[in-house]
Amino acid sequence: MKIAPPPGYEQITPLLKDHKVRLPRAEETPAIFHRLHAMPLSFSEFEPACRDYPIVFVTGDDGSTFDAVIVLGMQAKQNLFILTDGMWDRRTYLPAYVRRYPFCMSQVTADGRPQDERIVCIEESALHDSGEPLYDADGQALSQWIELEKLIFDYEQDLFRCETLCQLVTELRLLEPFTMKAEVDGFTMQLEGMHRVTRTALEALPGHQLERLMSAGAMEKIYSHLLSLNNFRRLLNRRSFFAIKPPNRQRDLN
Repeated sequence: MKIAPPPGYEQITPLLKDHKVRLPRAEETPAIFHRLHAMPLSFSEFEPACRDYPIVFVTGDDGSTFDAVIVLGMQAKQNLFILTDGMWDRRTYLPAYVRRYPFCMSQVTADGRPQDERIVCIEESALHDSGEPLYDADGQALSQWIELEKLIFDYEQDLFRCETLCQLVTELRLLEPFTMKAEVDGFTMQLEGMHRVTRTALEALPGHQLERLMSAGAMEKIYSHLLSLNNFRRLLNRRSFFAIKPPNRQRDLN
């Protein structure tokens, strides 16, 4: 049996009832997110996220499938939303991907075949005898875990809704590749591997396909995505504020 960790996680293991967990403090942003330059986005997060982050689509299989992500930096391993105190910028939307840590849900691979079942997992480094129990001596979930478990399962369902959205925009051939390139302090910064919805393709859709997008709740997400692309300029402004010089080579989001 093989369990692959999500992006940014190191080593995960299935969560057991007798595990004790060191939970992040409310004022703490786990270190794994300090150097993550892109992060998965769920269906209901498009609207709050579009105010702060560029939302783009990326593919890991040459365009067969796509995922929606927010862009956090202008180069690999750069998160411009982590402030000097190590905290996520409190003025911006905090993604659910961060809020669910150190937990996640993962697909199990057995005998080389992905299984339909997804199980709750936890970052191994968060397990410690000094941590907090999630279940009582009778195996009943404690109130803290009930709240966390709801967040984890709700987020997983919302990710599935986003997968359906990505399948639809892919099927309707609405996506086109694009590159962000900027000259900063004599250095060339370039992000590749990104896709966006093409306005001309969207406007050319026949009525029945537009109805499919409307009935799926996709139009609001598409417009949020398109509006969010203006946030690349804000990323450049953040980069200038932090005065981080990037290397003079291309970076890929994949």
